[in-house]
Amino acid sequence: MIYELDDFDRGIINKLEEDGRMPFSQIAEELGISNTMVHKRIAKLRRKKIITKINPTYDEKKLGYGFGAFTGIVLDKEHKTQKVIEALKKIPEVTECHFIAGRYTLYVRIFAKDQEDLRRILYDVIDNIDGVAKTESMIDLGCAFKRNIAF
Repeated sequence: MIYELDDFDRGIINKLEEDGRMPFSQIAEELGISNTMVHKRIAKLRRKKIITKINPTYDEKKLGYGFGAFTGIVLDKEHKTQKVIEALKKIPEVTECHFIAGRYTLYVRIFAKDQEDLRRILYDVIDNIDGVAKTESMIDLGCAFKRNIAF
């Protein structure tokens, strides 16, 4: 079921997007609503699983992971998809995994320390996962922007 956000929900979500640690009282003040309303709305948005969690975002380069890639993965047998996904979850440098239509079954986002580290992750780790037939990577030259859906 699709939940229709109203202006208050959108306002609260946008404030949390700006700063996930913003006090509810500050959100209430900036939106001109009560603190109780903010608490109730956030509780409802969590119950409905619209807000699933509030996490920090990282600047990977400042953490030493200045080399990124988007990698398509071809599987040798589609029935092994879930096993491959579970193996990918164990690789800390793989930060996203998507099902896609087209020439690949899965598409992953990888952060590496440098070119040699990416080679290691691809050839020594991902290529050795049972079920992976082939990978094809595109090097990330930088992020123009990154965001959630705008309301």
